[in-house]
Parts: sequence; C-alpha cells; structure tokens
Amino acid sequence: MMRLPIPVRLTLSQLGLAGVFLLGGCNLIPAGDAQQQPNPQNQQGNAAAVDTTVVELGSLNEEQTYTGTTRPFREISLRSQAEGRITDISVNVGDPVQAGQTLARLDGTIANSSVAQAEAEVAARESEVASLQAEVEDARTQVERARLELQQARSDAERQAILFRQGATSAQQAETARTAAGTAEQALRSAEKQVANRQQAVTAAARRITAQQAIVNQERERQSFSVLTSPVNGAVLARPTEPGNLAQAGTEVLRIGDFNQVKVQVQVSEREFATIRVGQRAQVRLDALPNQMIAGTVTRIAPAAETRARLIPIEVTIPNPNGRIGSGLLARVSFQGGQSQRVVVPEGATQIGQRPGQRPQQAQEAPKSGTVYVVSKSGEQATVSPRQVQLGNRANGQVEILSGVNAGETIVVRSSGKLEAGAPVRLSILSKG
Repeated sequence: MMRLPIPVRLTLSQLGLAGVFLLGGCNLIPAGDAQQQPNPQNQQGNAAAVDTTVVELGSLNEEQTYTGTTRPFREISLRSQAEGRITDISVNVGDPVQAGQTLARLDGTIANSSVAQAEAEVAARESEVASLQAEVEDARTQVERARLELQQARSDAERQAILFRQGATSAQQAETARTAAGTAEQALRSAEKQVANRQQAVTAAARRITAQQAIVNQERERQSFSVLTSPVNGAVLARPTEPGNLAQAGTEVLRIGDFNQVKVQVQVSEREFATIRVGQRAQVRLDALPNQMIAGTVTRIAPAAETRARLIPIEVTIPNPNGRIGSGLLARVSFQGGQSQRVVVPEGATQIGQRPGQRPQQAQEAPKSGTVYVVSKSGEQATVSPRQVQLGNRANGQVEILSGVNAGETIVVRSSGKLEAGAPVRLSILSKG
C-alpha cells in the first residue's frame, strides 16, 4: 500500500477540522445555497455570505378569515294597507325594480266611490259658503241703507227742533222727528248685527269645507292603497301571494331587497371580538367573484352573543355599484387594523452568532435584549454593524422588535461565517433590500 507523504496527511487533517467547525456552526447558509454560490472566502477574502431582509411592520398572528352570507342592505316588506282583492302583480322573484314603480294593484272600487262621495260633499259645502257670502253682502247693503236713513232722521229731528224753538211747528212734530231718529239708529244697529251673524255663518261653513277636504284627502290616501309601488331601487326577493287573492290590511304582497349595498354577517369569538370596532375596515372575498377583493366596513356589532357557541354577530357592509352581488353568496371576511403593528423580523435574525445548540427564548418569557446585524452599503461594498434590540413576543418563526431597529432598515437573517462590527459581507442571491 502506498503511503502519502506526511505534509499531505497534515493538510487533510486540517481540512477535516475545518469542515467540522463549519458544520457545527449555527445559522449558516444551507448546503443548497452554498452550491448555488461559491465560497465567498475564495473570492473576497474573509467576506461572509449573508442573506438579508428589509425590516417591516407586521403582526405575529396570522390573519383570521370568517365565512358569512351576503344579504341585501335593506329588506322592505310591501304590504297591503287596506282590505281588497289583488287584481294584478306585475313582477316576479328576481326582477329588478325602480323606486316609484307600480308593482301590484288591488280592487279600488269602494275607495273610488268613497272619494267621489267626499268630493261631492265638499262641493255642497262650497255652494253653502257662496250662498252665505251673498247673504252677508245683502246684510251689508241693509246696513248702508239704515245708515242713510239714520242720517236723514237725525237731520229732520234737528230741523223740527229749530222750528219748534222758533214757534213754527208744534212740540208733537218735534217729538215725532226725534222718535224717528231713534228708530233709525236701532235699525242700523240691527243691520250691523245681521252682518256679523252672517259673517260667522260663512266662517263656520268654510271650516266645514276644510274638514270635508281633509276627509277627501283621507279617502284619496285610502284610494292610493290600491296601488303598491316600490320605495327603493332593488330586486324582488319574494312573492308570497297571487292575483285574485283577498288581501287584508297588513298582508305581505311582495318583499323587496335594496342591493345598492350588501351586508355580510359573520360570527366571531369573544377573544377576537375585542379587536373589532364599528367603522373598522374589512376585506371581503366572494367565491362567485374569485378575482376581486372588496373593501368593506364594519357597520354593526350585535350587543348580545349567541347563547350556545358564545359567538358575536358582526355585520360588514360592502358596496355594490353594478348590482352584480346578490343575496345568499358565500363571503370570506378578514378584518384589518385589529392587531397592533410592530417591527417583526425572522427569529433567526436575532440568533446570529449563537453557539451551537443554544436555544432561543420562549415566546411566553418577558422580552429580553438581543443583537441583530444591520447592513450598510457604500457603492458595491456592504458592511454590517451589530445593533442591540429589545425583543418581544415570538410566534410562527418571527419575533417582535420593541426597540433598536426601525422599519425600512436591512438586517442579516443568515450568515455563512462570524460577523463583526464593520466587517464586509457579500449578499447572497436570496437577499432582499
């Protein structure tokens, strides 16, 4: 057997020890990456190859998705307000409707007769008022005549009094003239009272017209009950009756859904409920529209939880400008802003330089300090510097950084060798930032 020279054996031993040292290190770039990228020490001296990432704000918890069903923003039950036979229903389930559109009719024969009778009574009252106003005019004419007669009687009484003082007439004639003047004055007062009385009769008759006109309006309102119109733009959800049926007051004829907006109701647990607020934004995906993400808003939180499962109904409203979203579709809802946003980095970034076998702190322990390596670039040259950071909770392979690193900075997450302050590094093809 051929023996190798002693210098060669020593070289192989040294290489073996170096391999053991490299394999025993922690957080080194995997063999696969090493195959894709040559050993940096052979190319750039002592520059270690590193994977980097950009620090971002995030949350340790994964986004929770809830399932619900779409419903119209409003449901309006179109009901009969008076008794009558349904003569026509012009729409069916699923048909679109417009606000003010006539959807159904009831037999309005009785209502039409009542309106005609009430209107005839108004006409009779108006005729009565016209007659009373004519009497008022006659009474006013009588007042003017009595006033003229009073003036003449007073003038005659004064003339007879002068003649009596002159001895040209008797006392009886003078007394008769004074009596005639008094009678004329009483006639004037009586005529004025007649005007006032007849004017009061006109006022009373006019009030009766107003009251009768209110009856007409009431009957016309009842007459309008025979025509059912849509109060909103939407679609027909249900048609529980048919033409020919007798509708009582309160009978549902049609149910209309307002689809200008759509509601999705989901149920969340008591723990998740604490992070949800009215007005909070939400993202909604529909299986019927798989390529669309729809922005919604939390519009209502039920005040009481479901008694058995202790789940709380949450209502999310989404826009529906083109009316494509209907009722009963499966919706998947995720809420935004419910979790606090902090600096979150891969947990390996805080383990650079730890000894083999050393384990990271557990998530339930109080936050402790650690070290991350921040990458700085100057042209083509990249260097690293250690940064003391305060660590928070850990979950899903990530850890919160409470202080020491800001969002937007680039840090090392894996290294092929030991890192020191100011040491040059070579960014691997997996690096970000």
